[in-house]
Amino acid sequence: MSHYFVIGDVHGKAGMLEALLQHWNGEDQLIFLGDVIDRGENGRAVLERVKSLVEQTKAICLSGNHEYMFLAWLDDPYHRYDHYRRNGGDTTINSLLRRPLDAPVDGIEDAKRVMEEAGDLVDFIRQMPFHVETEELIFVHAGLDLTLDNWQDTTDYQKVWLREPFYKVENKTGKGIVFGHTPTSYLTGEPMESPKLWQTPDGKIGMDGGAVYGGVLHGILFKNGKIVAHYAIPNDRFIVSDS
Repeated sequence: MSHYFVIGDVHGKAGMLEALLQHWNGEDQLIFLGDVIDRGENGRAVLERVKSLVEQTKAICLSGNHEYMFLAWLDDPYHRYDHYRRNGGDTTINSLLRRPLDAPVDGIEDAKRVMEEAGDLVDFIRQMPFHVETEELIFVHAGLDLTLDNWQDTTDYQKVWLREPFYKVENKTGKGIVFGHTPTSYLTGEPMESPKLWQTPDGKIGMDGGAVYGGVLHGILFKNGKIVAHYAIPNDRFIVSDS
């Protein structure tokens, strides 16, 4: 399949995700770039929706650094909870446990409860791939280490955390690289609510619209490696710009 509908960092914004999915035809290959959880208020609803799409339509959901942190917390709650909390994890924990978002969290006891009460969603996160490569494009959450002789030597950790060693280095892969992680406003200098993508002459396309920060949720339809439609969902409205 050479048609891909790609969705940027959702971060628990279930309403914005549903609005964006109205523009997907149900047939083109759906790809999520990771960071579907944390900070936003409906992490459980988003995870359940994405899991359903993966199971029923063969959608692909990549791991982002927030899924990476979530699993690191579950695997070592004593040492990893504070880091996860500082990155918006409490909202996801409370959402998964169906509690008020401001409920107090016990980083160790709640790790056990999440494993017991949302084990299917934990298993779903554990199987998320870290990149997808097609004939024309590479999809990844944060980026690739383009200083390496072979980009495929990029570690999974780097694929979900990289910033400057990716977007400040020339892309010599011969393919477009579509990524999220770094809000486009940081790269373009535009206001957070701007619907503008970050695109470079060497084929990098940044599409984390900062949805959870008052920005937008980006969706891009690619055909044969080219952008043919772009949707940006801000605050339950949408802007359409064809490219």
